[in-house]
Amino acid sequence: TPKPSRRVQPMPLVQKMAARMLLAAGVLPFVSAAAEHNSSRWEKSIARFEAADKKEMPKPGGVLFIGSSSIRLWKTLKDDIPGVAVVRRGFGGSQIADSVHFAGRIVHPYQPRQIVMYAGDNDVASGKSPEAVLADFQTFVKVVHAKLPKTRIAFIAIKPSIARWKLSGKMSEANALVHGVCAKDKRLDFIDIWQSMLGQDGKPKANLFVKDGLHLNANGYALWTSIVKPYLAKRE
Repeated sequence: TPKPSRRVQPMPLVQKMAARMLLAAGVLPFVSAAAEHNSSRWEKSIARFEAADKKEMPKPGGVLFIGSSSIRLWKTLKDDIPGVAVVRRGFGGSQIADSVHFAGRIVHPYQPRQIVMYAGDNDVASGKSPEAVLADFQTFVKVVHAKLPKTRIAFIAIKPSIARWKLSGKMSEANALVHGVCAKDKRLDFIDIWQSMLGQDGKPKANLFVKDGLHLNANGYALWTSIVKPYLAKRE
């Protein structure tokens, strides 16, 4: 599959201001589409993470789980993956661009050896194209590797869900694009949970979700744990 072309367009004033803010926060302005995204609604969530860090800063070299509600609600994460120093920094409803925006505050300071991201679900639901999801993920990778070049980044595939099944085509396409990029960089992993979450009828298994048909229950997280775990043992 040919790599999507990325035309360089003149940066509007608003975009320039956003890029300067990212630079001031310790994030290099690799962003284009991500710079247009408004992440201010998550300021309180990020401030809570920073307050927790002041009380007990995670040791460098751990595994950072970051992204949207599937990470925020994974409250059994430390028990599910014993022996691994995990840091959970999910903020529900967030998109990949939000993790880009706050990287200087909830990524770089932890100096993780590996990042496990679950995001893109809300991106597609908000109307972003698969190509936009890919572009934002590539921006996240560049922002992380600008300061932490050896850090591995694993992308958990956008999950198939009952509530958003009508978007499954676009989600599957976004997954394929991200998978293609990950395959070209030894520091990147694509964790495919898609097929394992489908039943014999080809649709999402109802027993993996809570009542809203979107978020995972204990069965869903048990499945994710079994698939994610092997990727945490990888080294350079």
